[in-house]
Amino acid sequence: MDKNQTGIQFMKDGKWEEAAKAFMDAIEEAPADPVAYINFGNVLTAVGDSERALNFYNKAISLDENASAAYYSKGTLYYEQQNFQEAKNMFEIALKKGLASGDSYFMLGMCLVQLGNNRLALPYLQRAAEVLEGDAEASFQYGLCLAREGFIDEAIESLEKAAKFDPKNPDALYNLGVAYGFKEEGEKALELFNRTLEIQPGHLLAIQGKKLIEGQEL
Repeated sequence: MDKNQTGIQFMKDGKWEEAAKAFMDAIEEAPADPVAYINFGNVLTAVGDSERALNFYNKAISLDENASAAYYSKGTLYYEQQNFQEAKNMFEIALKKGLASGDSYFMLGMCLVQLGNNRLALPYLQRAAEVLEGDAEASFQYGLCLAREGFIDEAIESLEKAAKFDPKNPDALYNLGVAYGFKEEGEKALELFNRTLEIQPGHLLAIQGKKLIEGQEL
C-alpha cells in the first residue's frame, strides 16, 4: 500500500495527524505528483484549515491543470463556506475535466439550488440520482427540486425512492406527504405525516400538516 492509500485509510479512521504525515511523505517522494497535494488539502479541509487547504489544491492544479479532483475538492470547500457561486464554478470545471461522478453532478445541482436556479439544477440532480442508484439523499434532493418546479408526480416517484432507501428519514416522509397533499390525496398524506411523527415526534411541519389535513376532513 503506497503512502496515499495509507493516508486515505487513516482519514477514514479519523486519524488526521497520521493521514497528514502519510501524505507529506508522499509529497516528499513524488513532489511533482498532484494527488498527494489534493489528499493533504482534504485533510486540512477536514480539520478546518481552509486557507492552507486551498493552497494545496492550487498547487495540485499548477502541477496538472486537468487534476479534476482538485477542482472538486475546492468546490466542496467553497460549498461548506456557503460560497455557492465559486463552488458551482469548481464543480463545472471538475466535470469538464472528466470527473463525471454522481457526486459531481449532485454537488453542482445543489449549488444551483442554493443559488435559486432550481430549473437548471434538475438535470444534474436527475443524473446524480441515476448514477448514485440507491442513494437516499440524491433521490430526496431530486424529488424536492421537482416539487419546487411543480412536477408533483415525478417528485412523488423520487421521494418514494428516497423513503425506500432510508425508511427512517422523517424529512423524506414529510415531503412525500406534502406532495400527496398537493394532489388532494388527504388519506395518504395523513398516513405519511403520522409515519414522520413516529420517527420524529417533534417534527413541527408534520404536526401542522396533520392538523391541516384533519381539519379539512372535519
